[in-house]
Amino acid sequence: MTRLGILYPPSGAEFEYYRHGERLGEDVRIALMGVRIFGDDDEHAPHHLRRTAALPNLETSARALAPLAPDAAVWACTSGSFIDGLGHARAQAEALGTMLRCPATSTSLAFSAALNALGIARVSIVATYPEATAAAFADFLRETGITVDAMRCLDAPSGPAAAALGEARFFESAAAMTVDPASALLIPDTAVPTLEWIQDLEDRLGCTVLTANQVSLWHTARLAGLNTALPGIGRLWESTEFEVR
Repeated sequence: MTRLGILYPPSGAEFEYYRHGERLGEDVRIALMGVRIFGDDDEHAPHHLRRTAALPNLETSARALAPLAPDAAVWACTSGSFIDGLGHARAQAEALGTMLRCPATSTSLAFSAALNALGIARVSIVATYPEATAAAFADFLRETGITVDAMRCLDAPSGPAAAALGEARFFESAAAMTVDPASALLIPDTAVPTLEWIQDLEDRLGCTVLTANQVSLWHTARLAGLNTALPGIGRLWESTEFEVR
């Protein structure tokens, strides 16, 4: 049996990990543990995100997950992993890996890994966050060597507010941008259920679309040694040939 450990800030899109994680194989199990988030209705503000992103906060949830002995784990929160930059994101993954005794990543690191695997170096972003938080994500990507061509901010102050934006809002925002077919469109918020409409958005835009839960599940599965292709949830999942770091 292969168990994937998901540390997730509760916001309503947890079902995507179960629904699509179960498609990876009959012997794959998803172990999802909630992580305390700070800020209530203003949780996307940078000062609240830094509290959520603090290592002791993540370690509290990892400690509860440890008895399940996951084969790989992810801190499945984009803003809670990029807010203090690439160095802190790596420190989060290292701390989780040490505590859980398995390879570990985060959503922000998973975006970087997915872009590297696909050979994509330029992106456009539809960010659910307020401007200051969205800018921190763009800065994080630049630290990893990615060029940000354009970004639109939807100014949702929290995960639940982001989830309530609805599919149409993302399609409208993406359609208003000019995205190079050789680049990718990023939608970085694990609160937003996206896996059912990524394929449609890719078909409309003619480019790769990467979303938070999509890359989080993909990177965790690959770190656990699972190479299953999952059609229907974007180009990222169509191949098993990528080299993943």
